[in-house]
Amino acid sequence: MAGTISRGIRAPIVREGDDVVQIVADAVLKAAEEDGFTLHARDVVAVTEAVVARADGNYCTVDDIAADVHEKLGDTVGVVFPIMSRNRFAICLKGIARGAKKVVVLLSYPADEEGNHLIDEDALFDAGVNPYSDVLNEEAFVRLFGEPRHTFTGVNYVQYYRSLIEAEGAEAVILFGNDPAAILKHTDVALCCNIHERTRTARRLLKAGAARVLTLCDIMNAPRNGSGYQPDYGLLGSNKATEDVIKLFPKNAQAVADAIRAELFRRTGVQVEAMVYGDGAFKDPVGKIWELADPVVSPGYTEGLVGLPNELKLKYLADNEFKDLSGEALESAIRARIREKEKNLKGRMDSQGTTPRRLTDLIGSLCDLTSGSGDKGTPIVLVQNYFNNFAD
Repeated sequence: MAGTISRGIRAPIVREGDDVVQIVADAVLKAAEEDGFTLHARDVVAVTEAVVARADGNYCTVDDIAADVHEKLGDTVGVVFPIMSRNRFAICLKGIARGAKKVVVLLSYPADEEGNHLIDEDALFDAGVNPYSDVLNEEAFVRLFGEPRHTFTGVNYVQYYRSLIEAEGAEAVILFGNDPAAILKHTDVALCCNIHERTRTARRLLKAGAARVLTLCDIMNAPRNGSGYQPDYGLLGSNKATEDVIKLFPKNAQAVADAIRAELFRRTGVQVEAMVYGDGAFKDPVGKIWELADPVVSPGYTEGLVGLPNELKLKYLADNEFKDLSGEALESAIRARIREKEKNLKGRMDSQGTTPRRLTDLIGSLCDLTSGSGDKGTPIVLVQNYFNNFAD
């Protein structure tokens, strides 16, 4: 009777140098023994990116960031569309400011790309401000909106980011706007700090006449003095470790996923799928924050997780194609219809509402919700029966 099962699995605290592949395999098999379940082909064994990067020692320091920024961008840096986050961006900004003499920050409003609101949208409307065209300096922003604080954290990010820059001895200029070209009145050197729209922002800046444009992918994408690095995403996907150390997104995620699959096959003879997951891709309907602050949900996964779901909508079949059937006849007809379905249902009415997002995004989001981000102590998630359907 059971459908998809998502099971959080506890693990020891992972430290730099630990064998994360063995830790995952040991934990899954111990949980199976304790809880009385068995592994099956196409079960998904997932581990959070945080412990993968920690085991690999993929860290860098604020000084490393500062050196990279200064070498690549110089003394005056325009920081375009950063997200408002103590954990994700504040330490990056600290490194940027340490490597520069002047930092011009352009904050998007009323919210950043991740949905963190600087101001309430009704306040924006009442003030008669047009966020598509109006660029505000800090004085105008405070006059219109006061000193708003983040709904959940209570932080005034304008003051917080200014204080971080000035504490590093750099001059701080804070602007508010949604056209990246607004930064060019202050500097023609820009660092695009948004996540999912970074390439579009960089393209708009270059078209507007910027002399040099980088994204966070270009900072710490190679080692500095033996530091960690992320060749594809640089500082994107990083998290604060200490006040002066940052944990980068894992650079060995694909190797770890492949090794987990191979190790469990060696020990059980079962061909599971494996993945490394980060933030899930979903939105909080109350705070309006989009969870995905990592550049991707999964930086590494086995080949069986490539692709999209190809599913029929049971409700549609029951209400339309088989509306005159009931009971066992209805169930038999639907099972037969599922077994006979085409390999590509894109655009078909009988698949409407099935949301064919990428498998890694769907399963990774399920894993993130299962493990949480706090003190559950379950950085490993086992997903079973995900690829089963009503006809199996």
